[in-house]
Amino acid sequence: MMVSGIEVDLTKKELALVKKRLSRDPSPVEAGMIDIMWSEHCSYKTSRPVLKQLPTEGKRVVLGPGFDAGVVDVGDNQCIAFKIESHNHPSAIEPYSGAATGVGGIIRDVLAVGATPIAVLDSLCFGRLDSEHSQWLMNYVVKGIADYGNCVGIPTVAGDTNFDRGFETNCIVNAACVGLVAKDQLILGKARDAGDLLVLVGSLTGRDGIHGVTFASKNLSEKSEGERPAVQIPDPFTKKLIVDATLELLPSGKVKALKDFGGGGLTCCASEMAFKGGKGAKINASAVPLREKDMTAMEIMLSESQERMLYSCAPKDLKHLTNVFDKYGLTHAVIGSFTDEPQFVIEFEGRVVAEIPVDLLTDVPTISMPVKVPEYVKTLAKQKRPPVPENLNHVFMNMLRSDNLASKRWVYQQYDHEVQARTVLKAGDTDAAVLRLTEKKGLALKTDCVYRLSYLDPYSGGAESVLECARNLAAVGAVPVGMVDNLNFGNPNDPAVFWQFSESVRGIADACKMLQIPCVGGNVSFYNEDDRTKEAIKPAPVILLVGVVEDMARITEMRFRNTEDSIVIIGETAPELGGSEYAHSILKWEGGKAPSVDLDREKRTLSIILEANKLRLISSCHDVSSGGFGLALAEMCIRSNMGAEVQLDRLPSKGKLQADEIMFAETPGRFLVASREPQKLLNLAKSRNVKAEIIGKPVLEKRFVLFDSESSRKRVVDCAVTAMRDEFERRIPGCMK
Repeated sequence: MMVSGIEVDLTKKELALVKKRLSRDPSPVEAGMIDIMWSEHCSYKTSRPVLKQLPTEGKRVVLGPGFDAGVVDVGDNQCIAFKIESHNHPSAIEPYSGAATGVGGIIRDVLAVGATPIAVLDSLCFGRLDSEHSQWLMNYVVKGIADYGNCVGIPTVAGDTNFDRGFETNCIVNAACVGLVAKDQLILGKARDAGDLLVLVGSLTGRDGIHGVTFASKNLSEKSEGERPAVQIPDPFTKKLIVDATLELLPSGKVKALKDFGGGGLTCCASEMAFKGGKGAKINASAVPLREKDMTAMEIMLSESQERMLYSCAPKDLKHLTNVFDKYGLTHAVIGSFTDEPQFVIEFEGRVVAEIPVDLLTDVPTISMPVKVPEYVKTLAKQKRPPVPENLNHVFMNMLRSDNLASKRWVYQQYDHEVQARTVLKAGDTDAAVLRLTEKKGLALKTDCVYRLSYLDPYSGGAESVLECARNLAAVGAVPVGMVDNLNFGNPNDPAVFWQFSESVRGIADACKMLQIPCVGGNVSFYNEDDRTKEAIKPAPVILLVGVVEDMARITEMRFRNTEDSIVIIGETAPELGGSEYAHSILKWEGGKAPSVDLDREKRTLSIILEANKLRLISSCHDVSSGGFGLALAEMCIRSNMGAEVQLDRLPSKGKLQADEIMFAETPGRFLVASREPQKLLNLAKSRNVKAEIIGKPVLEKRFVLFDSESSRKRVVDCAVTAMRDEFERRIPGCMK
């Protein structure tokens, strides 16, 4: 609708609330600022009531949701700051800049709490790999992430990449950053004293990124291509200077507050700082250094130009700050100050163009959304499974080269993992990345997204996204200490989509509560839906967990160490193929029963792995997830360049399973472990009331052999490890030539 001569996305009810609070019509600048701050992307007006289910407190939590990054205490006066954000819409129309600015924005979030950025992670979803459009998106998204991280000098250490027809138009590009900060050096984006100056530092302000948050708060359509100006322009070299200057300044104590320019630009940045400190702010928009001539006050206040930070300091300390900014060649300007009166006042060319209460921008009313279970859920659950294929050996090789299971080396080989010299285990080596914190202590990191299970059962999919991440951390010997999420869904105005969202959050919350993992931040990305096809993405809840490895001498990898070990599987397999990669890529079947999640069993299973790690009972470890037991074992063989011989009838199971269910079911809560003392491991599992069995052994002969039973010795699968590796490694490079 038109308000004060400008187009806004406010509803009639929302506009009435604004007019009531102001006792007048908003000015054009005020209408523009309210429009972006009341957008879903900035205000979370529909999602906030649902997100309250997430546990946000814990003994390690230093800073929870509501600030630029969450912070957890990892001991030794060290804290970890971390955040994840989506840049889906920008990446869908301008993949290189969209992905690069996503990385840039998340680095600023971590920097804004005073932390030194030490790692970047990503979570990506594209359409079918054989689609030219998906190949184009993937090529430039990966290049954008790689170029930005490599230029700034921050290693990209972990992530996940997925493919599904549902992401053909709406790709998912979620970027995360992790930083390290001393507990006594933490800084908040929060006004402290009236009279403190506001100093804008970094790139010049232009028209790029204007209405970026409103662009992200609606479905993609045929008109979206014309909204390229809503995509920001990346400049990693300026970002590097900002990072270095900020880290030099902070120990002086002369920076009183710090915040990055993200969604909503100067309006969001300054108003949130003021609101959190119970202050107001007076901004001189004419003082903002500009890249383009004749920019209006509204354009200046709404611009989301990249590589900008907002600092506050006492007037007496301004010279100290500007000396450092000059040293690094950074553009800077005093653009305003905090006030005692909680009003947000904007001056431009000598006159006041906006004057509204700060909380009108930042304290947006929530909306209760209707929910409805979609019809497809019941329909798919009733579908009968197709018959077992005759040649499982052939099926197994096809699984290795399926889009979602094939090696993602093509992606992560473009990233610099080694810069900063902290990386101990990097992307592709094992289940989670591990960075060095001290000589003894390490930090484990992983992202996961279980979107196919989430489509069949959003509750289980949300919970399993957390649990799979936790298993990845446990597999390297890490205890989870904190979580952030990025929740990617379709249009929230659709009751079926909001049901998916609500159920997913409920699952995430229950899993976090059971494992006592606090959620310290996150992001909700709605409107991942194509107006032309009316198709929304499959629910894609992305989870980032950080964990502590207390003794890096006990880190475990997935590769086998020697042939004296026994291979042990911990956990039972159930006849549940629904939502599995096997069902999708081989059976071409989207229905069936989704794997059930047992939170108590998961907690007990994780405790077994962590205790066995402490007792040094584990030589190698790998969680069983996408592709099931068969693909987990195959990865262990490929990584170690060794073979394996396993009896399928030894795997603990719930009832009688068919051969493909044993091999490819994605039943949660399972691990493959190599151990020189398997009986002690079995005894430990028994003490936790979790099924475990010795199923085989690694062998020097480079053959992967699955026997149906020890008595018949019939070979269900018999493959050369070299042939497996070829299939596993060549799929993505072959498509991306």
